[in-house]
Amino acid sequence: MGFSEVFKRIDQEKIKETVYSTTVEKVESILKKKRWSIEDFPHLVSPAAGHYLEKMAAISRRITFLRFGKVIRLYAPLYVSNSCVNACKYCGFNVNNRFPRITLTVKEVLEEANEIFSHGIGHILLVSGEDRKEVSPEYFEEVVTNLKDRFYAISIEVYPMEEYEYRKLADAGVTGIAVYQETYNPERYKKLHRGPKADFFYRLETPERAAKAGFRELGIGALFGLSDFRVDLTMVAIHARYLMKHYWKSRVAISFPRLRDAEGHFKPFEVVTDRQLAQVIFALRMVLNDVDIVLSTRENPSFRDGMLGLGVTRISAGSKTNPGGYSIHPGALKQFEIADNRSPEEVAEVIERKGLEPVWKDFDRSFLF
Repeated sequence: MGFSEVFKRIDQEKIKETVYSTTVEKVESILKKKRWSIEDFPHLVSPAAGHYLEKMAAISRRITFLRFGKVIRLYAPLYVSNSCVNACKYCGFNVNNRFPRITLTVKEVLEEANEIFSHGIGHILLVSGEDRKEVSPEYFEEVVTNLKDRFYAISIEVYPMEEYEYRKLADAGVTGIAVYQETYNPERYKKLHRGPKADFFYRLETPERAAKAGFRELGIGALFGLSDFRVDLTMVAIHARYLMKHYWKSRVAISFPRLRDAEGHFKPFEVVTDRQLAQVIFALRMVLNDVDIVLSTRENPSFRDGMLGLGVTRISAGSKTNPGGYSIHPGALKQFEIADNRSPEEVAEVIERKGLEPVWKDFDRSFLF
């Protein structure tokens, strides 16, 4: 039985009722505990728990230092194509948006990767729109084969694939996957997506196919602004716990980007504040002590700096969200606008000033032999 069957038995309306009926007395009783479970999560992300942000931050900080020490791992995305066959209403790569589409050649990808590597970053995330014909699994195999000797970790954030395709990519050198469900509300999901991505359950099962293929990292998440973020993040937490239990050989990472401006100017259904996002981070750390929590350059510098050491364990730096954006095609269309434009060196300097350690590399392939 996969997570899809578990998902079908979950009553999201009941989760919502729990979130919005939680009292401050209930929150206070939960915060007195020494350990927290997934059942506590809806209470910890409730409006009532928002009054206890400082206490939650202190708990999250303590757990983070115990489990991860003082390290903050750095990575950078590399967009290889903005071609897409889907019509997702919130995405700049929407097939109906009229702009020149760019797909990098393998040689151009290597040039972009060299620029990223020159800043010391050893973890790269290959990103593309969802267009199997334009960027085939074989294309990624060739790219990764040429990158694996330089980067210690190569993750992909592309269209969902079959297990046998993931297995070929793992053999080529892919180490992780990022595949966000966007929203765990099936009705809202159906309204927002057109094209292959509209298959809700095929996407939901993707991390499991990647895990079975041997990927050592599974990244999941939701896009804030598409549905009720408190309910969506409860579902993300449940999903993460399932993956951690059943695929314990793989590290699980969680991202929860807030919707930002993109081509098409989609308006979010709700706006998530900095305090609310911080509350979610603290709640995740309390409930899932060992999960990687990722914060991207979608967030503004002051918020990212403030969250260092309080629960976040990985951040991107110096990101470009357009194909060739680092050195080849700086004017190409971006998937979305980023908020933190600082270089990796500047981000690392901030990390060090806070008494933390920026980590450019935390794994070597020689460990596997």
